[in-house]
Amino acid sequence: MITKNMIIGECISRYPETADYLMKMGFHCIGCFAAGFETLEQGLKSHGKSKEEIEKIIKDLNKLIK
Repeated sequence: MITKNMIIGECISRYPETADYLMKMGFHCIGCFAAGFETLEQGLKSHGKSKEEIEKIIKDLNKLIK
């Protein structure tokens, strides 16, 4: 299960299918050095996503991995 507290790099490593979705959402942190220590929530917030948008993205990511 993917949570907002998951490290970006861990998410991509464990669930590679999430990379395309995140890129489509304007989240290009996949290759960024911060992906090794920043959480999904931190990264999404830094890209201007609201709490509601973050919750939706996390739900969508979990649908992708099922």
